[in-house]
Amino acid sequence: MSYMTYSDVLRPAVKKYAILYDLFTIVGFSWLVALGARISIPLPFTPVPITGQTFAVLLSGVVLGSRRGALSLLMYLAYGAMGLPVFSMGRGGLAHLFGPTAGYLWGFVAAAFITGLLAERGWDRKVVTAFLAMLLGNVVIYACGLPWLARYVGYERVLAAGLLPFIAGDVLKLLLATALLPSGWKLIGRTTL
Repeated sequence: MSYMTYSDVLRPAVKKYAILYDLFTIVGFSWLVALGARISIPLPFTPVPITGQTFAVLLSGVVLGSRRGALSLLMYLAYGAMGLPVFSMGRGGLAHLFGPTAGYLWGFVAAAFITGLLAERGWDRKVVTAFLAMLLGNVVIYACGLPWLARYVGYERVLAAGLLPFIAGDVLKLLLATALLPSGWKLIGRTTL
């Protein structure tokens, strides 16, 4: 069974308006991720800062769906590659797509796709499945980010530099998203579209 995402509910039925709407939402969420990157706390023992990006990445997928969510994150990476200061700590440039945090950045695209795919299957309608969808998205980010980071910090330090300091914040982000998603559907009044 296929469900509508949040953005599908508001999408205009007229094709020319729907295309403009899709473009607007894709661009809008790419900038939401950039805004999340502005919330950056550097840690002295790792090149990976604490940011608000992951929350925005996972919401992009859930709200926009798999394809639009992934496109939004590809657009975000394109901004950074062009040198716009959209990455954490206000950085930009092509080098960041190959630096220590590049695995996380590329993982954002896959995470948005996965969480969007799960939302398209109704996982964002209930607290437990919404939490699991967001958790799986987070796992995808780490699955892409940690092996790449290990090239820079070593496999013996990768968990301490790229995972352990971030668990508490990630759990908080997951709980916040979990509270918002099913509640939003109750407000909309649509649970099985």
